[in-house]
Amino acid sequence: MKTIVLAEKPSVGRELSRVLGCTSKSRSYSEGKNYIVTWAMGHLVELADPHIYNEKWRTWSLDTLPMLPERMKHKVIKRTSGQFRVIKDLFKRPDAGELIIATDAGREGELVARLIMRLGGWKGPVKRLWISSQTDSAINEGFNKLKPGRDYENLFKAAECRAEADWLIGLNISRALSCKYDARLSAGRVQTPTMALIIMREEEINNFKAESYWQVQADFGSFTGLWKSTQGATRIKEQKRAQEIALKVKDREAEIIELIRKDKQEPPPLAFDLTALQREANARLGFTAHHTLSTLQGLYERHKIVTYPRTDSRHITGDIVDTLKMRLKAVLNSRFEKTIRGILTSEVKPGKRFVDDNKVSDHHAIIPTEERVELQRLNGDERALWEMIVKRFLAVLLPAYRYQGITITTRAEGELFVSRGIQVIDRGWRKIENPEEKEEEEQSLQNLAALVRGDTFKVLSAVVKQGFTKPPSRYTEGTLLDAMENAGRFVDDRELRLSLARGGLGTPATRAEIIEKLLSSYYIERNGKTLYPTSRGIGLFELVPEQLRSPELTARWEQRLARIAEGSEKNTDFSRDIRKTARGLVEQVKKSTAQFHPKNLSSTPCPLCGKMMMAAKDKKGRKRLVCHSLACGYEQSESDGRSLSRRPSKREKAMTTRLVQKYSDHSAETSTFGDLIKASMERKKGAE
Repeated sequence: MKTIVLAEKPSVGRELSRVLGCTSKSRSYSEGKNYIVTWAMGHLVELADPHIYNEKWRTWSLDTLPMLPERMKHKVIKRTSGQFRVIKDLFKRPDAGELIIATDAGREGELVARLIMRLGGWKGPVKRLWISSQTDSAINEGFNKLKPGRDYENLFKAAECRAEADWLIGLNISRALSCKYDARLSAGRVQTPTMALIIMREEEINNFKAESYWQVQADFGSFTGLWKSTQGATRIKEQKRAQEIALKVKDREAEIIELIRKDKQEPPPLAFDLTALQREANARLGFTAHHTLSTLQGLYERHKIVTYPRTDSRHITGDIVDTLKMRLKAVLNSRFEKTIRGILTSEVKPGKRFVDDNKVSDHHAIIPTEERVELQRLNGDERALWEMIVKRFLAVLLPAYRYQGITITTRAEGELFVSRGIQVIDRGWRKIENPEEKEEEEQSLQNLAALVRGDTFKVLSAVVKQGFTKPPSRYTEGTLLDAMENAGRFVDDRELRLSLARGGLGTPATRAEIIEKLLSSYYIERNGKTLYPTSRGIGLFELVPEQLRSPELTARWEQRLARIAEGSEKNTDFSRDIRKTARGLVEQVKKSTAQFHPKNLSSTPCPLCGKMMMAAKDKKGRKRLVCHSLACGYEQSESDGRSLSRRPSKREKAMTTRLVQKYSDHSAETSTFGDLIKASMERKKGAE
């Protein structure tokens, strides 16, 4: 008997085939003496469209909402149905005795495999491969430690509940809003509160009123000091008061009355999880979250030089410690060779800050694998991201940054001035992690090491400086990812806050996708690295039911999904409550008296439906004109009027048909304007 191994992607399937000795290869699977390795193409099975349940749901109408099937159905995705049929036939082979799930080790990977098994009719025994890297040694070790499939059945139930809830909430609310306001609108339990973060930040900025303040800086010759009150405040509200202090101390004698030296240390930063890496890559490399993930996926799957990307952990488990030396040796042929050799001179023993089994969920932090890197095979972006990962990996293994903090209080004419400086004892991890930036930060602090209490100086000058309070900064993708990950701080309920602390808005794997969706739907725009809400996004936000705007809904869901995965809550109870929530949200939309009036309408009418088009920018900042009508959705470039519709809409097809019928007696109906023009040119040529 042979064992079927089901991978999630062809690239992973091919690697498993090689390691397992499956030399007989076809387009859809590989086979060897003991194994048959096949693969999905991501998802092969998805939730059925509304009209599969009820033909009335094919038409978008408020009258047919909400759509609440008693039991959710699934269908094979048409474009990959050929691969599904191959897998289904493999399931039926008489020599197939066992199945190993080798999809991504996590909630979504479990969903991918189990739905294929369900629709494919697999009834045999099941085991689970759970690995965090795709090196040969990791794959072999994983196959030696296969886990019973039943251990992951509750994880599948949680994944299925999440997918069904997104269908029930997302489809119903998006249809309700679109039909109510005759516009292409969408909402969801992660998308909408993420958009809310950006809009609320914009409101804070717009409502912010800058306040001026003044500070007095005294120059003592070898160092400077900032005036402070007896309570420690350094800002003065009245300019006159600041000027009086400056005049009072200028050319007067000053004495150091207090000098505090305190030895301090700064531990290494935590290793990267996906969200932290996306934040860092956005800040330092200018990568979007989506680009970081796709580049990282290539480093994991194709080059095999980093571990599993879609992780939410910043720690490793104890069993990884023995592999750290091999991982260090694998990256020796890089610009970090000197640092690596220094680490390897002694035993590699990372502490609890890096090694903590309790803080690792499905996968450990993103670190290099034992696979030797071939730098010439990496493109520019891959190399930059890989070096960022290696640099953080080395920083985590280096000692703490140690320094002496020095704080001096100087008194002149009864006024106090504070000065701060540092004396570096051991640069530790700062030798490797952004050293230029750290040195610049250190240089901005004064060298006060030679000063002692009782020293006296003359105040050479006293300068009054005006400053202004600043509004909060707009989100970049990096700071938005941080806000999504730590969405609990926007929730008042303590228990829900703790629930969100375990996951936040979305998952590490889906956050980039959510941001891209907000951009492609023209709800937000990029301006450099900064994200702005559009009037379309603000208008939609005002229409969405309050319950869907807050991270609390996601918090409650994640709380219950975690219990389902643990086996302490029934998935049927969750599904029942989601239907109740969907019904309530749809009723709120139906009864709403709010209006949808985007402010950025252009003076250009849509060539298909005649409504005024909306001015917008695409993900790359290019100007577009977009028809937001539900029945249309036409798009064109603002600069040259070129149509950007990827495929003709139903309305466009109908208009084309009418044009053909009006201007041609003999030509066949065409489906695009291009076909119509071509036919017209042929008729003209014939007439000549």
